[in-house]
Amino acid sequence: MTQLPTPRELLDACKSMPALRTAIVHPVKANAIESAFDAATEGLIEPVLVGPEVRIREAADEAGVDIRGWPLHDVEHSHAAAEHACALAVQGEVQALMKGSLHTDELLAAVIAARSLRTERRMSHVYAFIDAAYHKPFFITDGVINLTPTLVEKADIVRNAVYLFKALNGTDAIAKVAVVAAVETVNPDMPSTIDAACLSKMAQRGQIEGALIDGPLAFDNAISRAAADEKGIVSDVAGDADVLLMPNLEAGNMMAKQLIFLGNAEAAGLVLGARIPIILTSRADSRLTRLMSCALAVRVANARQQGMFS
Repeated sequence: MTQLPTPRELLDACKSMPALRTAIVHPVKANAIESAFDAATEGLIEPVLVGPEVRIREAADEAGVDIRGWPLHDVEHSHAAAEHACALAVQGEVQALMKGSLHTDELLAAVIAARSLRTERRMSHVYAFIDAAYHKPFFITDGVINLTPTLVEKADIVRNAVYLFKALNGTDAIAKVAVVAAVETVNPDMPSTIDAACLSKMAQRGQIEGALIDGPLAFDNAISRAAADEKGIVSDVAGDADVLLMPNLEAGNMMAKQLIFLGNAEAAGLVLGARIPIILTSRADSRLTRLMSCALAVRVANARQQGMFS
């Protein structure tokens, strides 16, 4: 088996890259301040706090973090914090957004409303995993944002994952994308299998670039060459997938959390499809997950700054 990179190696790979000036949106709980402090200590971000000043300072006191050197924009509540953070991004004052103590939909609604932060693509979330049971890092998408994506939306979700893959591996890298379903054959009664077949053909015809896509593939076939061989599946993706495109949010979310909480996989997550990376953190996330998520944002921003993407 190929030697897997360690989380420490992934964090250290960012040391040569400039820290991201990052708006921490509504960080009114101690864990949000702690996350910003940890990422700043690692040299990943330069925090800009956006939210009610009194509550932010109370959270910092609870966390035992000295925030006197951090810019603080005092706004009244979480909705205002999201809107103001997006305005800072539009003005070029920050290069990334990081979710604090507010709902994900509040933050993303503000991003959508700030038209100059949007791209032609639908936004989606990508989980990145390092799992000792698999021979290389891989992505799962989308388990956070898109509930029941259409074929067109799934194409954008793939494009976002490919964007992240190339930011980490170079513009010439080709992502192997497994479109996951419950079965590996097209079944008219299972729409996810039809979408999988269409996405595969779209990649062949150049409608989705930078990816080798195959599907439908059941999860075992997507990650196990032996399972694929047993079923007679001839595929360059089966058993060697870089990206697992899930049929819907429920499947993606449950799969990701199973890997984290039962499989002890190391994880990170990022929202893509906007003009800046968006770091989503959860109270249940480990310190390492939060740091690795910031590292992903640094890598994406650096790739863009280096001209890898237009």
